Amino acid sequence: MTGSLSYEQLLAAAKEFGTPVYVYHAEKIKEQYEKLVSAFAALDTQFFYACKALTNINVLRYVKSIGCNIDCSSINEVKLALHAGFEPQKILYTSNGIAFSEIEEAVAAGVHINIDSLSNLEKFGKKYGSTYPVGIRIRPNIMAGGNLKISTGHDTSKFGIPVSQLHLIKDMVAANGIFIRTLHIHTGSDIKDADVFVQGMEVLFELLPHFPELEVIDLGGGFKVPYQPGETETDIVLLAQKISDAFAAHPQAAGQRFKLWFEPGKYLVSQCGYLLTEVTVLKDTGAITFAAVNSGLNHLIRPMMYDAYHHIENISNPGGPEKVYTVTGNICETDTFAADRPLNEIREGDILAFYNAGAYGFEMASNYNSRFKPAEVLYQEGKPRLIRRRDEMADLLRNLVEE
Repeated sequence: MTGSLSYEQLLAAAKEFGTPVYVYHAEKIKEQYEKLVSAFAALDTQFFYACKALTNINVLRYVKSIGCNIDCSSINEVKLALHAGFEPQKILYTSNGIAFSEIEEAVAAGVHINIDSLSNLEKFGKKYGSTYPVGIRIRPNIMAGGNLKISTGHDTSKFGIPVSQLHLIKDMVAANGIFIRTLHIHTGSDIKDADVFVQGMEVLFELLPHFPELEVIDLGGGFKVPYQPGETETDIVLLAQKISDAFAAHPQAAGQRFKLWFEPGKYLVSQCGYLLTEVTVLKDTGAITFAAVNSGLNHLIRPMMYDAYHHIENISNPGGPEKVYTVTGNICETDTFAADRPLNEIREGDILAFYNAGAYGFEMASNYNSRFKPAEVLYQEGKPRLIRRRDEMADLLRNLVEE
């Protein structure tokens, strides 16, 4: 499982930029985007990159350059998107439990907006009435996703307005003349089963008669990417066919021409990313051989937060005999990356590559234990370039107020 960058390219990046370092492959992002565009060519579809996965401004500019739109989860992400050069009509802001002032800023910026609470929908209606088209995020009460922490559409989720509160939405829309352009759902992340998306569509189809001005059906994101060897990603071609069939078969949707929106995040950038680390300590305790690296949950929290699997390879010794290791970090906290993992023989100083590290890797990094955040590097057209410097001591002190 060598991914789209070779061992030689990864080792060269580790040598030039030091470790730990995040390395991204631009063309892999383009490859994933083109899969989506090709599969959904027969439908009026737009894709908005869910940039919460990775917001480095250079990555955002690359995403823009390949023709993709952008989805934001905070007003600061909206500002980053504008800074990266996205036009307002290419930006979608899907709010979640935020102060109404953020929605006011989004309106001032002229971007698309999805609202996920009755409270903010009422405030929006009273201030803007029908003057600014808006979307509403519906909670469809569907359990989906890789685990509960990344499932967002079930009946105890904080996300969206419960579909059972349709009568309250209708009253609010009627009282304030709100122009509902978009119905939006997002059921979770790491969804392999195409039928989950169709199930969500069925929920939205039942709402169509209540919103005659509707123009867009937004199914969110959550496409699965392969983490473990032998896994497969969401069958995008099959998904597109099933969605097309659902539109054609449902009496509420057949014959109507809706725009279809998706918000892929992990699907676009997960496989483009690698975290390169150096083995600092080998510790054989008899029962377990620990391989400690110069990183930790402060750089890649997904294994500890989500029990997520990341494929790891010893790219310094790929032909070495296979042995079993528990790969850990250098944080004063349990920060196990992989337990009892077969790997080619590890020596102190070897470089380990963590795969599928493009999504929610650096983006969730911190300075826990007062350790520096790593550098970020982008490989484009075969050439690596630094897109974020590694932290220095001055970065830890920058915002402190000292008397």
